[in-house]
Amino acid sequence: MKKNILSIIIISILSFITIEILTSSTDILETVKFSLNIWETNIFPSLFPFFVISELLINYGFVEFISELFKPIMYKIFKCSGPSAFIFIMSLISGFPSNSKYTKELYLKGLINEKEASKILTFTHFSNPLFILGTISLFLNKKASILILLAHYLGNIIVGIIFRNYYTSKNNTKVSIKKALNEMTKKRLDNNLNFGNVLTNALNNTLKTLFLILGTVTTFLVITKIIDNNLNLNSIGQSIINGIFEMTQGLKYVSLLNIPLKMKSILSVMIISFGGLSVHMQVVSIISDTKIKYMPYLIARILHCSISGLLVYLLF
Repeated sequence: MKKNILSIIIISILSFITIEILTSSTDILETVKFSLNIWETNIFPSLFPFFVISELLINYGFVEFISELFKPIMYKIFKCSGPSAFIFIMSLISGFPSNSKYTKELYLKGLINEKEASKILTFTHFSNPLFILGTISLFLNKKASILILLAHYLGNIIVGIIFRNYYTSKNNTKVSIKKALNEMTKKRLDNNLNFGNVLTNALNNTLKTLFLILGTVTTFLVITKIIDNNLNLNSIGQSIINGIFEMTQGLKYVSLLNIPLKMKSILSVMIISFGGLSVHMQVVSIISDTKIKYMPYLIARILHCSISGLLVYLLF
């Protein structure tokens, strides 16, 4: 009986969305165009090069090299093994949902197990720095964007410290540069790689992931548009709901609110640190064929948005 009720609810929701798409076709088309514009001008340019380079680096032994050098730092702060340093650094530069892609790749190559992978996802949820400094500077101002960037990054590190005992990796913190170079060379020689094949695979995997992101972003933007058209919310409520579903749309609505800059900054950093259900769905889609758990990531994002919001409140 419960299964039948759930089926009826799902069909009812999908039918309602279909009717809304047909009756509000102009609004929906504009939303899809807006989504394509975000993907074309922001998501694709910022993620494409990093996704391709990361796959090349992984195949040519850079993970083994960076793991050996940074394992004392990663263990001391987060109680994680060396390979987590690669995910942390690349995610810091490229932004989410790249952390889930890098984590999955290292997990599939056997460099980390599912428990450590689940843990690493909790504190590598970084927004692209160019997005914050660029977009937030336009929405608010440059000083606010710098504060939001610092609070967002520091909040992530605090989350990592909170989760450091969730799973503890083996403690081996002795560093050897010679060993790091040997491991990197060994990886390259053992794989006997053809650069053309590696590059082709990297491009295929990257485009597949980027189109997945495009589809997810578009879907959630359409959902938020339907919600906006049917719920009579005040401007703050509308901004929060939009931010929960899709980050960029939420930030746009927050920037238009008639509230003090401090409150705009707090709401903005909380939306960015949560990421929006659109990003969450992208993460779930990427890790769906693995044993990596999503629930720690969700809990971490709730903590992250609370901590980063508090940091902006205290430091503004």
